[in-house]
Amino acid sequence: MSAAISRSERPPPLERARGRLRVGIERRRGASVLAGLYQEGCLKARFPRGEAADSLSLVLMNNSGGVAPGDDLATEITLGPGAATTVVSAGAERFYRGRAGEACAVVRNRLVLAAGATLEWLPQESILFDGAALDRTLAVEMAADARLLAVESLLFGRAAMGETLHTQRLVDRLHIRRAGRLVCHDAVRLEGAASAHLARPALAGGAGAAAALVCVAPEAAALLEPLRAALAQAPGEAGASARDGLLFARLLAADGARLRIGVIAALAALRPGAALPRNWRC
Repeated sequence: MSAAISRSERPPPLERARGRLRVGIERRRGASVLAGLYQEGCLKARFPRGEAADSLSLVLMNNSGGVAPGDDLATEITLGPGAATTVVSAGAERFYRGRAGEACAVVRNRLVLAAGATLEWLPQESILFDGAALDRTLAVEMAADARLLAVESLLFGRAAMGETLHTQRLVDRLHIRRAGRLVCHDAVRLEGAASAHLARPALAGGAGAAAALVCVAPEAAALLEPLRAALAQAPGEAGASARDGLLFARLLAADGARLRIGVIAALAALRPGAALPRNWRC
């Protein structure tokens, strides 16, 4: 009887989200057009008109309402020769608290750029709730003359609620291969008392939000000084460097609002004359 009662008191397994999204983009008659689309589960893609004349706009949507431990999401975007796209998220993504012992949410994003292709990966912020558990990878394979601009922003808790990250499991990776050679490997790992780790000067110095920004392009080195000038006027701390066609910047700020100011300033420097995607202006 006691064993039966123990089993009945166990919390029931929770339904978890699964999503698969594959998008193919090609250049035809001087325009970037949709060549293939596969959607499964909670992941969807939308293609708003009127954003940029020479690039296909792509909005990623997760209709599960956020990401919880145990979710399994995978997105793959492939660009043919000369194709161009700007990828944004419908809004900030929320990564929710899980129960003790639950597996991490697994998020896999893969970008493949053929010769002469251009891809801007500009999702909005990822908000980590206290107790969130996330294993995420952004993997990029690109031709030698392809162009990539990517940003990933992390918010450590909900600042407006005064939330502190007492427990956290986070592994966030960025891999970029250019012409088959690994040119960028960046990884963030937090486990346990995340706030205590983030308070350390060598990590985040008590910042409540951080962003990584990378540009891989033949002209990357020429963008370094304009980027540094823009970041010098932004709130928080930031640093940038460039080498062999790769520019990398890290931004730290007290909260998400200040971080966004810095990220927008950085994007303006790296995308001179181009308007922000519509979703960023909402």
